Amino acid sequence: MSDIIDVNPVDSEKAQSLKTVGWVSYILHLIVAVAAVLPGAQASPVLLIVALVIDLVKKGDAEGTWQASHFSWRIRTVIWAAVLYLVTLPLWLLFVAPGWIAWCLISIWFLYRIVKGMVRMNASQPMPD
Repeated sequence: MSDIIDVNPVDSEKAQSLKTVGWVSYILHLIVAVAAVLPGAQASPVLLIVALVIDLVKKGDAEGTWQASHFSWRIRTVIWAAVLYLVTLPLWLLFVAPGWIAWCLISIWFLYRIVKGMVRMNASQPMPD
């Protein structure tokens, strides 16, 4: 396991602020992820867009800290999920069952990544590359 050491010394107030922003983003992602997995529970995609914008705006503030890996983790998760949903969209148009199965698997993967990130954030650990 590679240890990430903060390159730039970060005062405790800034570190706590970054962690708070990270938690807000993870909670927004979690709401969307849980709604994607539960039948009939739909969260607005606006929540996901808000979380993505927060991550994109605040990522620079976390550069050089262990928290930067969490910003990248969330951004990559959203981008990959969007790509996977778009690639599997034709399955819905052609066959309902394969589309439903594909989207369920993508949603479970998305939920797993968000929960994994939350657990590591709680332990103040960086995300793996």
